Amino acid sequence: MDYVSALVPPVVMAVFFIGLVRTIIKSQGGPNKAKEDAAVDAALARAEAAKQAPHPGSV
Repeated sequence: MDYVSALVPPVVMAVFFIGLVRTIIKSQGGPNKAKEDAAVDAALARAEAAKQAPHPGSV
């Protein structure tokens, strides 16, 4: 019965991992895709603007 106790943790982890991957795949696209894309675009624009803005005290 040692082999059963040795196999249970990897099997449980595999089941959770498959569930996680399925959840990620199912959540791609759909009605929230435009909202998520807009949020990412806004964050990238803020990061780019902060990188290009002159810092106070610099010459």
